[in-house]
Amino acid sequence: MLDQKLKNRAIHRAKIIRGQLDGLIKAIEKEDYCPNLLGQSLSIQRSLKSLDAFILENHLRSHVKHQMQKKGEDEKAIKELINIYILSNK
Repeated sequence: MLDQKLKNRAIHRAKIIRGQLDGLIKAIEKEDYCPNLLGQSLSIQRSLKSLDAFILENHLRSHVKHQMQKKGEDEKAIKELINIYILSNK
């Protein structure tokens, strides 16, 4: 379960990223200089990675910690983490 404070922080970060993306779309529509567009795009990617790390940390501290303490749930937690690792390296 996501702590309400952590949930609010994640939503806030996601809304900031949405604003960054809206700004990039407008800049593309205005045909801004390509290096500027790339800079904005890279900034969004860094923000997404930061959000990913935040969500992963919450998952590890809450769900995985709980699963590892419950008999039979530990294998599920391991498989989930392996899948996340594989996705992150595609």
